[in-house]
Amino acid sequence: MSNAQKLEAVDKSRAPAVGLKTVFIILDRWGCTSEQIQKILQISRPAYYKYRKKPEQANLTHDQVERLSYLVNIHGCLRMIFENPKNVYGFMALKNDNPYFNGKSPLEIISTGQFSALYETFKRIDVLRGGLW
Repeated sequence: MSNAQKLEAVDKSRAPAVGLKTVFIILDRWGCTSEQIQKILQISRPAYYKYRKKPEQANLTHDQVERLSYLVNIHGCLRMIFENPKNVYGFMALKNDNPYFNGKSPLEIISTGQFSALYETFKRIDVLRGGLW
């Protein structure tokens, strides 16, 4: 194995830990409770507390890694839409009258833990920034 291949393998092994640390920060800033985070990421309570302390020990499924990706992308969209950090981090907790949200906040929707809720929420926020769906 070449040095480049070894480096790539190390980078891939650290990716879930880096993504998890990033997502924990984002979800905290959105005002999520530990219970909401567990549902959104589909992790057990013991795993949640373990990963909070030592994200490098996270053993994530493909589904969980995809969830991290959607959350980072939602955050990226919000940063493109809003300049004010209050709006970037507060938007997810605001009630939304869009037909999909029906008066609920995006955070309430994704806190169901359903993967489709995360996907649909991302899709609708991406459209706000000019994404094509």
